[in-house]
Order: sequence, then structure tokens, then C-alpha cells
Amino acid sequence: MGKQKREIPVFEQPLIETHCHLDYLKENEITSTLEECERVNILKIITISVAPGNLDTVLDIASKHPQVFGTQGIHPHEAKLWTAEVREKILKNSTHEKILAIGEIGLDFYYNNSPKEKQIEVFKEQLDMAASINRPVVIHSRDADRETIEILDSHSEALKKKGVIHSFTSGPTLAEKAIELGYYLGFNGIITFKSAQDVRQIVELCPLERIILETDSPFLTPVPFRGRENAPFYLPFVAEKIAEIKNISVEEVLKVTYQNSLDLFFSK
Repeated sequence: MGKQKREIPVFEQPLIETHCHLDYLKENEITSTLEECERVNILKIITISVAPGNLDTVLDIASKHPQVFGTQGIHPHEAKLWTAEVREKILKNSTHEKILAIGEIGLDFYYNNSPKEKQIEVFKEQLDMAASINRPVVIHSRDADRETIEILDSHSEALKKKGVIHSFTSGPTLAEKAIELGYYLGFNGIITFKSAQDVRQIVELCPLERIILETDSPFLTPVPFRGRENAPFYLPFVAEKIAEIKNISVEEVLKVTYQNSLDLFFSK
């Protein structure tokens, strides 16, 4: 018989799922997923836009469910699809009360699904948009530490609410610079992977006051559910791992990261 998987822990302190893709869920129908999130005390969920084709979908999902909020933005993979019309749609949709941030934006020089120059152009333009409407940003950065640092540094004064570098897997130089500039780092199931010791070292480095929790579901399912489609209700396993890495109580992790998430996304 195989090793039995753990039950999902339920804590008194509520959680906020700061980064998932509800419109990508396959096995988990949205309503049942949200019901399970409620059972494990996840009170708020932020579902993320990545492409012109899901800007309205994300807004629609957020509009239909009281506990769900959204973002508007174009992922670096899709930067080649950027147009003036896309920009206007992001700005228009971002006036909705359920849209909290501009994202997922940034740079990805690992896959280079869009030309580097276009990624940089679209990243800068969306940072400018976020600054103009006083929204935080949700940033994706892969194999682009130097360029990300340069661009965030140049936009630091304009961006009052800063944002988060989500699914953080970069090196300590970007981590330290992001923290210095006032950004948060988002950690997910990657920190439970055997191969991710370098990311766990960043968790150790990062002050708890600069950490927020996410799943990036349906991707990056944490141990002990590797092999299944990920879902927001696996978020407690991320909190437990951060507590283990930092050698503090999970209650402290939950309390501080909950407040961090409120401060970043829900404060005026």
C-alpha cells in the first residue's frame, strides 16, 4: 500500500490566497473549490490575469463570488500580444471594486515566449499604469534578476503601493533589493520540493513581515499532494513549511502573513 496523504490542516487564524488561477482549474470546479477553501479557513482568494483572453474571465469570476478578487495584467509570455486596446481594457477593468492589482507582469528570460525587448517594454508600461491608478503589482521574474532589479529601482518612487514578486525562485540579490524597495516575496508549494533548498534559503533570509502566501494553483502542488492538480485549499501546507524553515510557530506565520496580505492588497 502507498503512503497515506495527510489531511489538510485547519487553523483558527484565517488565510488569504494571494495568487491562483481559478479559470485554469480542471478537476476542481470553482464552486466546490471555494467551498473547500472556506472549510480550511481561507477567507479571501485572488485570481490572476495573464493574457488578453482572460482579463474579462478573471473579472467575471471575481464579480460572482464575494470571497474572490482579481488582478488585470499581461504575463511576460504574452507580451507579444500587447496593444493599445489591451492597455485600455486593463485600465477599464481595474476600476472595478473587485480588482486589486496589476498583474501578472514581469520578465521571463527562461522561456522567452515573447522577445526580451517586448517583455521589457510591456513590463515598464504596466508598472506605469499601476502607478497612475495607485495599484500594487504582481510580478513574475525568471532568469531576469538584473533587469528586474533595474526596472523596479527606476519605478520605485512612482509606485507607492509596490507589490509582490510572486513564486519567488530568484537569487538573494533580487530578494534583498526587493525587500529594500518595499516589495513582498510570495512563496508557494515550491518550498516543499526536495530540489528547492535555494528557495528555502531565501525564506530564511526574508523577514516574515515581507512574506505572503500563495499556491499559484493549478500549478506547483505542495508536498504531500505532489502529482495532483494544485488548488488554493492546499495553502496551509505552505504556511506550515515556512514555520518549519524559520523555526517559529505556524500561528505566527499565519498571523503576520495575513496582515501582510491585507496591507498590500486590501488597504486604501
